[in-house]
Amino acid sequence: MKLDYNLDGYRYITDDTSDIDRETQFLLTAQNRKYFEAIESKPSTLTPKELITKWNLTELKAVGVTGTNGKTTVTAAIYSFLLDLDEKVALQGTRGFFANEERVEAKSMTTPSVLETLYHMKIAKDKGCDYFIMEVSSHAIDQKRIEGIKFALKIHTNVTSDHLDYHKTVEEYRAVKSRFFADDVPKLLNKDDIKNITYNPIGAQSYGVDEPATFKVQAFSLTDGITAGIKHLSREASFDSPMVGLFNLFNLMASIGATTMLTGKDISEVCEVVQNFAGVAGRMEVVSTNPLVIVDFAHTDDGMVQVLDSMKDRELSVVFGAGGDRDRTKRARMGAVASTFAKKVYVTSDNPRSEDPAQIIKDILLGIKDQSHTRAMVDRAFAIQEALKELKEGEALMILGKGDEDTIEIQGKKIHFDDREIVRALLAQSVESH
Repeated sequence: MKLDYNLDGYRYITDDTSDIDRETQFLLTAQNRKYFEAIESKPSTLTPKELITKWNLTELKAVGVTGTNGKTTVTAAIYSFLLDLDEKVALQGTRGFFANEERVEAKSMTTPSVLETLYHMKIAKDKGCDYFIMEVSSHAIDQKRIEGIKFALKIHTNVTSDHLDYHKTVEEYRAVKSRFFADDVPKLLNKDDIKNITYNPIGAQSYGVDEPATFKVQAFSLTDGITAGIKHLSREASFDSPMVGLFNLFNLMASIGATTMLTGKDISEVCEVVQNFAGVAGRMEVVSTNPLVIVDFAHTDDGMVQVLDSMKDRELSVVFGAGGDRDRTKRARMGAVASTFAKKVYVTSDNPRSEDPAQIIKDILLGIKDQSHTRAMVDRAFAIQEALKELKEGEALMILGKGDEDTIEIQGKKIHFDDREIVRALLAQSVESH
């Protein structure tokens, strides 16, 4: 990446050794050090910490959210709450880069390179933002893509098993996540999931539904959205949300707790703006209310448990697949989860990439012991059509794996495909035919 710099006699700054020239300052990072050491003529360098000082980013309050599930929703909710409380705030994550309600850049990596993040922080500061909310992936922690950034608050959503193709073991994955919470920076931890990480107790506060916590749910209802009574120390408040599912109660508690800690506002004032946040596209997104059809990004067995368990008060049909060229061990487990929670299961394709989709489906079916209520079909649009056709009154259809993705990847080609568009088109046809 090469950017305009215009400081210390340099026109540009880069973190790519192939872009080095006389006019370009080099940002030396943990990620590019091995490439830098391989070049003979060493240019002038600076570190991420030095760049933060040169760009005057030290006053910007950075908030990092990490966890297997919930990063995108929690960061988006904090961003929404702060905006509604008249704060100046930026958001960087899977859905792109936003500052004060403006979308500055489209979708990108969960946590981009250090240079890109610092550049986004500079834009945020130039736009008058006081807060910079960002998703922090396990890969980014492991690869030190957040080096030099001093966080004002670190948030833990949950840690289960994911990215084992990269981290190899659950223990290593948890160790990487725990590294993020090893310092004495203020942190907000999910008390109901605390056993899955280690952390420095200095500066730690917590939120919980079942366990005692700094921010504690006292009572809640998941009928037609989320309603909850909560307590922060001696202060009590309640909120309503159009979002659905138990895990979104956890996501909202993380976001309410974080906003209260960051602003120092009374929890009741924060709770007043919760109802304005309807959630993130493709994350428990209600595509239709009658019949109830929900699209979600859940693409691991644990993600599926969270989503399906949060809807266990309804009879469920589920459409899902598993991505190709990714962790194969989770496929049978995903099948087992679907058959445990859903009355009807439709196994289909989900970005097969270079693999044979029929083989991926076979791998999933190995986890389903009783297949009497299971159908398998490679064509995802047909699977959605069949699931809708066979949906009975009062049942809910969950379409999992792709969320707000609008393409499906087959043999190196990305073809336009959006679960939500398919559902809306099929429902519109159904209305016309009646």
